[in-house]
Amino acid sequence: MIDNEYYSQAVHGPYETFNIGDLALEEGGTIRNCQIAYATFGKLSPAKDNAILVTTWFSGTSKIMEQAYIGPGRALDPEKYFIVIANQIGNGLSTSPHNTAWPLGMASFPKVRIGDDVVAQQRLLKKKFGIDTLALVTGGSMGAQQTYEWAVRFPKAVKRAAPIAGTARTTPHDAIFSQAVADAITSDPAWAGGWYEQPHAVREGLSRHSRMWALMGFSTEFFKQELWRPIGFSSVADFQLNFLDATFLPMDPNDLLCMAWKWRHADVSRHTGGDLAKALGRIKARTLVMPISSDMFFPPADCADEQKLIPKSELLVLESLWGHIALFGLDAGYNQQIDTALKRLLASAA
Repeated sequence: MIDNEYYSQAVHGPYETFNIGDLALEEGGTIRNCQIAYATFGKLSPAKDNAILVTTWFSGTSKIMEQAYIGPGRALDPEKYFIVIANQIGNGLSTSPHNTAWPLGMASFPKVRIGDDVVAQQRLLKKKFGIDTLALVTGGSMGAQQTYEWAVRFPKAVKRAAPIAGTARTTPHDAIFSQAVADAITSDPAWAGGWYEQPHAVREGLSRHSRMWALMGFSTEFFKQELWRPIGFSSVADFQLNFLDATFLPMDPNDLLCMAWKWRHADVSRHTGGDLAKALGRIKARTLVMPISSDMFFPPADCADEQKLIPKSELLVLESLWGHIALFGLDAGYNQQIDTALKRLLASAA
């Protein structure tokens, strides 16, 4: 266990935690007294039919989801819906390698799958709020992977699903990248096999990891058109240091590796013996699949291949030059498209 001020209430709050009990993991092992961190907005209706679950992406927490997607007048409007943002296991707020005591903490933290996250979230919703069905499940990137897992694993519980910039099964391209992310972090001698003693010791590895996100997280047009200027940066170097490094360097390496492993192994077809069409055919939710036009991780063609296998589904390509990082909500055009699409989905019959 290691103390890291980055994961504090001051930075990511307000959030609460709920003990879902012992969580037996798909890969073996058990997280005892597993804590799921969550944030809520709005009020649950007496019929409990206005609940929306928002899931988190790689490195993200409930705070970025709150800032980028939730607010009065937006699609995820707390004046209309009861919105729960559930932090995935390993993201630093929920049970994670850095905040778990010996013998399960740090490099000894067990392998966690997207399916484990979804089981944990289902327990949170049921035990804490008595929620059995969801008006909508949505999330971006790894949050999209969780959205697909929800729709396949609990098809009767999910009325609508909106996976954004993510796939139901990790592609070979993304598997290579997520492994490279891990290699960038662990190549730092300060990694010390995952047993570093200071929260910010693995600076060089995290810096290499940050540069990989500069390479793949944004589109080439983002840099060619210098779209970093309107958001307050003077050069590419300034943007790299004060946006990307400032985002990633405070994080815990073991936490990032936990999530990268989940990303690399995400695959809903494990429910159906490797048959992706059969797995996606289980989905009963009205589903809106939303890739980002310039995304190099989850290009529209990959998302379209899966969408064709989902009953009651539609493909909507979100136009943005920001690449995958459009998810952060810094592109006003992206935000408008998301709100329009989600409002339409929520107004549709389930």
